[in-house]
Amino acid sequence: MKVNTSNFVSITEANQNFSRIARMVDESGAVVILKNNTPRYLLIDFSSAEEEQTASDEDVLSVSRRLVAKNHEAYEVLAK
Repeated sequence: MKVNTSNFVSITEANQNFSRIARMVDESGAVVILKNNTPRYLLIDFSSAEEEQTASDEDVLSVSRRLVAKNHEAYEVLAK
């Protein structure tokens, strides 16, 4: 996920102006909320969160194949 650095706001600003911060999310997709000048929270549209957390079966299968190939020797030892 790409985040525009102009969408960084302090936690105080987010608390005092939440409606404006929500509009920023609607316009740009995400806002990073800083706590003690450190990125701490990410505010995104709910539909984007669902998309980010759902992996397609093909993605899962691809990752599984890669891990099996990478750790083939360890699996052989464990199978004994």
